[in-house]
Amino acid sequence: MATGSNTTGNGKTQRVPTRDGGWLAVDVRGPETAATVVLVHGYPDSRRVWRHIAANLMPRMRVVTFDVRGAGDSFRPTRDSDYRLDRLAADLVDVIDHVSPGRPVHLVGHDWGAIQAWEVATDPAMADRLSSFTSVSGPCLDHIGDWLRRQGLQPRAIGQLLKSWYVGAFHLPLLPGLAWRAGMGRVWPHLLARSEGIRPDSDPNQTANGVHGTALYRANVLPRLRHPRQRLAQVPVQLIIPTTDPFVSPAMAASATPWCERLRRVEINAGHWLPLSQPMWLARQIHEFSAQCEAGGVPARAARIDHCRSAA
Repeated sequence: MATGSNTTGNGKTQRVPTRDGGWLAVDVRGPETAATVVLVHGYPDSRRVWRHIAANLMPRMRVVTFDVRGAGDSFRPTRDSDYRLDRLAADLVDVIDHVSPGRPVHLVGHDWGAIQAWEVATDPAMADRLSSFTSVSGPCLDHIGDWLRRQGLQPRAIGQLLKSWYVGAFHLPLLPGLAWRAGMGRVWPHLLARSEGIRPDSDPNQTANGVHGTALYRANVLPRLRHPRQRLAQVPVQLIIPTTDPFVSPAMAASATPWCERLRRVEINAGHWLPLSQPMWLARQIHEFSAQCEAGGVPARAARIDHCRSAA
């Protein structure tokens, strides 16, 4: 059973147990009778990254945020293998079952939150548990592997590999953790302010988020890129593509297109941390897409792409 702990926002943070003996810090806020949206944060963030978006969604939706394993107030495994995508997907399913056992939810992920959410959104067993999926700057690793194979040595693929230099750095022994402990956690807000013009809230767990989250890369990236699987989306998908993202190119973000039968694609002139730089705009896209899906869904493959270019 989940137990209440400290208060966050206007509700109590719950501890939802994981299947391997840990726990996840989960907040549930908003009208009990409204549609439920589950927001999954990326690296090196915590559920705090959704604060402004949750505030914009709460009048109209029941909003669930949680710290993934290794981040925030959730438990922090020490083995890389504990951060495999199958473990992350199981955590996400457990959260969904806990907060909305009798009704499908709308799923939203950013960065690694989207990467792990793709595992659930492409699982046939979860087709009736999700109403929609919104992915922001976090492509499915299997889709990326397939896309890179098809691209070969084309400039777009080479450009993306150059953008992803940090993935190789996170595979180095000891160095990434030492960098975070040596002061990267302290200066992280200033790095975001300089690179994207945003000022995130101070996070007391920032260093720990950075240290433990590097295991996400070591446990998952190379195995999935070497042996990509066919992962078909089971629900309507909304791809939010920031066109100036320094880490995920628009071409790679769009690698999901062949794998989605019902797809809405929205581009915006913005950087990687869209939940912090454009929270009102992103909240509007999430609510509009979820309302469209609740009302009858997104057209099938023949008319699947509603390709909008939006300036915040």
